[in-house]
Amino acid sequence: MPLRANLSVLDNIALIPQYRHNLDYETASGQAWNLLLLSGVESAALKRDPQLDHVERFTAKLLRAAIEQPPIILIDRPALLLPDTHYPRFLRGMLERLSDHLNDCWILDYRWNAPLYHPHPPSPAPR
Repeated sequence: MPLRANLSVLDNIALIPQYRHNLDYETASGQAWNLLLLSGVESAALKRDPQLDHVERFTAKLLRAAIEQPPIILIDRPALLLPDTHYPRFLRGMLERLSDHLNDCWILDYRWNAPLYHPHPPSPAPR
């Protein structure tokens, strides 16, 4: 879902628990702020959608999904969302930082890009 252009990143993320769980703004924005800190993009908290770069926009959308309980996230063709970023490394790092907040996360991409997301299979043990 697109971000609401009239809201800051912090407010876009906090909006989810406000509406879905009837949380007050202070509690919801506190949860959103904690996720922003965890993800390392707290500098984008007060920016609105038109001011965001690709990484900040992607992270805002990811955190909006991650704040929901239980979060189940599907990332479809990340190269389209992160055109100027080495996205496999970025995604691995971001998902590791958020691992305590995610139940399931699937990345869908072309089959030939599978090696970008998974380490190469281990070498066979010497005999």
